[in-house]
Amino acid sequence: MALIKYNPNGYRPATFSNFVDRFFDDDFFGGKRATSFSPQVDIAETDKNFELQFHLAGMKKEDIKIDINDDRLTVSGERKFENEKNEKNYHSVESHYGSFTRSFYLPDNVNLDKIDASYKDGILSIDIPKDEKKETKKTINIK
Repeated sequence: MALIKYNPNGYRPATFSNFVDRFFDDDFFGGKRATSFSPQVDIAETDKNFELQFHLAGMKKEDIKIDINDDRLTVSGERKFENEKNEKNYHSVESHYGSFTRSFYLPDNVNLDKIDASYKDGILSIDIPKDEKKETKKTINIK
């Protein structure tokens, strides 16, 4: 018995029209899913810091790179498809694989020397502390 992807629209017979629909809808021949992906990122701010959380399930921390250049934080890496030589015949691969790059401009009030990163359970957390000396909020008194 073969595993068949669930189709909420009901059963479609194996026709040429069905083949064309699958070609354009399901990345039948690999398409863009095989070459790149863009991980989801959650961004939070408190009074003392910014926190970015990258969802990178299935990646090793050795495959992730974090750079800061001209006040721009760039996180890049590659998730590789592990096609083991154990005679598996994949019927469907819905995971995204390939290389990615995500960049974020940092505000002027952050302390670049104290940025910290950790990786646990597929979540890359980057803590960007604010520099209290470079406060960007200012109140102007009206004369």
